[in-house]
Amino acid sequence: MKRQQSIEQVRWDLALRYRLIETVAWWEGRLTTNHLMQSFGISRQQASKDINSYINEYAPRNLTYDKYLKGYVPSKLFQPLFIDDSASAYLHLLNQNHERAPHIDGLALAYAHTEVLQVPDRSVRPQVLRPLLKACREGLRLETEYVSFATPVSEIRLIAPHTLVYTGMRWHVRAYCEKNRAYRDFVLSRFRGVPEVLDASANDRAADAAWNTRVEVIIEPDQRLNPEQKAIIETDYGMRNGQLSVPSRGALVQYVLQRFQIDANKVETKASAQQIVVANLDALQPWLYH
Repeated sequence: MKRQQSIEQVRWDLALRYRLIETVAWWEGRLTTNHLMQSFGISRQQASKDINSYINEYAPRNLTYDKYLKGYVPSKLFQPLFIDDSASAYLHLLNQNHERAPHIDGLALAYAHTEVLQVPDRSVRPQVLRPLLKACREGLRLETEYVSFATPVSEIRLIAPHTLVYTGMRWHVRAYCEKNRAYRDFVLSRFRGVPEVLDASANDRAADAAWNTRVEVIIEPDQRLNPEQKAIIETDYGMRNGQLSVPSRGALVQYVLQRFQIDANKVETKASAQQIVVANLDALQPWLYH
């Protein structure tokens, strides 16, 4: 318990470096001061100090120095304290460092074996984001101009935003819309002008039923696939007992399906094109667009 409390009290900048130490050691099998120097722009002396403090103060049995490899390697007793040992932790690091590689000496070569698909950023203006953040933090109403497919000419909206959401393709804000008298999603790139911060709103996150409702999206292989094909899909998605349960909020179910490229209103003619389906589609109907 004492060790866990000390970990929670680590400064955020040190925690980031310790996370890098564990991730590189576990997945690449060799950690050097260069990893820290190149990723954080620190001196070799500071990088060495960080590795030593990690070992001496938090994980004395996790790393050993290999003089032949000229670096630290994970011991047989390695137990991560600052990361989980899932592949996603390492892939996330690759993504981050791939973005930084053109700007930091050494990273371009170190991560030349990876390629990350870059999705073009949507236009989100700082003049829009700043008042949105303030309104979300302080529970305030906003007056803003907004365009949509239904109203392509900008119109004035009064909204009470509570949460910014990234779907993997775009940012939107979840907010109460006084025009529709309901909680809606507003795409950040569709705001026009500069939102004006108004007074406090009673329509906060706690009153957003769809946001606060927890649901499970259950994914399974298309039943038209043969057993061998189903087995491939189950492995691809890490399914257990033939299904993958994805936790979500009611308000985000539609975006979960989009990430899995599932159209709830369409069935592909060929099972090989469909591959996966939603097993509990009826239960999710209240959260789907029609």
